[in-house]
Amino acid sequence: MASRVAKATARQVKPLLSIDQSEARKRVLNLYKAWYRQIPYIVIEYDIPKSQDQCRQKLREEFEKYRHVQDIRTIDMLVIKGQMELKETVEIWKQKHGIMSYWRDSVEPRPKDFLSKFLDGHE
Repeated sequence: MASRVAKATARQVKPLLSIDQSEARKRVLNLYKAWYRQIPYIVIEYDIPKSQDQCRQKLREEFEKYRHVQDIRTIDMLVIKGQMELKETVEIWKQKHGIMSYWRDSVEPRPKDFLSKFLDGHE
């Protein structure tokens, strides 16, 4: 009984795009290069108040967030999402605030003094 359960959980799952780690790496690098090439056009088309160097730095930060991911299916899913994001950006389906949201801090600090807590609705 236990051996059947072990065999069932040890099944191989079907890959999304990449067969091995090197192929997944190539897909990630190709996506990075595609984004990198489009940055000058994105800056001009969206008229964002950031330089190309700042945009390239943010691109690197976004890719570095997922540097630790090792699962090939997860990498493929992230590449697919990145390709969709790139298409939406290049086709100008996004608005300017959608591009600028990459520079927004995701965590707002909690208020520390009494008046700020009161105005924010905390105890």
